[in-house]
Amino acid sequence: MLRFTYFFFLIGIQTFLAQDLPAYQIFDSKGKKISFEKMATAAKQSELVLFGEFHDNPIAHWLQLELTQQMFTEHGSNLQLGFEMFEQDQQTVLSAYVNGEIANEKLKDTLRLWPNYHTDYAPLFEFAKEKGLSCVATNIQRKYASMLFKKGRSSLDTLPEHIKQQMAPLSFAFDTTLSQYQAMKGMGAHMGPGMGWRMVEAQAIKDATMAHFILHNSMRKIGTVHLHFNGAYHSDFYQGIMWYVQQEAPQMNILTITTVSQKDPRKLEKEHNGRADFIICVPENMTATH
Repeated sequence: MLRFTYFFFLIGIQTFLAQDLPAYQIFDSKGKKISFEKMATAAKQSELVLFGEFHDNPIAHWLQLELTQQMFTEHGSNLQLGFEMFEQDQQTVLSAYVNGEIANEKLKDTLRLWPNYHTDYAPLFEFAKEKGLSCVATNIQRKYASMLFKKGRSSLDTLPEHIKQQMAPLSFAFDTTLSQYQAMKGMGAHMGPGMGWRMVEAQAIKDATMAHFILHNSMRKIGTVHLHFNGAYHSDFYQGIMWYVQQEAPQMNILTITTVSQKDPRKLEKEHNGRADFIICVPENMTATH
């Protein structure tokens, strides 16, 4: 009787485990499963971490906060946070909020907040505010990237100098051989002659601007370690932002993290190998934050 009881107990345990639904799995660049702790340890040893997210994915945002806390234990006030989600003209207000000079309820009126700010990004800013960490608005204003797309790079020459100071130098390089840019050009091929590359160059000025303000911001000092949050496409396959950083700082120790989705996150599909140093795989039907 005891044998039968033990047998059914084992069957029950196996059934329970089989029904378990993993929320995420982290892999290295070769598709090997690794722990969050291993990823955090590697991040602590880097000068720049580019964390590629799905903007509406709660797992990626939760891990961003966890990683920020882990890196703070290592670097303290030398840790700096950077955000694609905020544009350079917002830097003064952003810094004023983190420094406690602007109340939380005024943010909506003074900053162009993303719809998921309060659930996904506010926890990072509250942590930065509590610990005295500087936060950098790294992106170009969207309207000027749109201007480049519609009228070409030369159209930006007419902008006032103080606006030009809020973006990468207009002489920024543009490598059309990068696979991510090639793929984007393909997606924009339907827009007409030359417009595919124009769309890609508009993406490139965002990448170049984010790289520029990671390296050149008024709060950066010797010993700064920068943790940057951006859409995965901006740093996948070691391109985008990372490519631009390396043009100016080729010796910088950079680590990349990306987010991908699959029906089953327990085994990484081969197409994602090499996408980043660490790959966070989430279920494709994960609830979105907006």
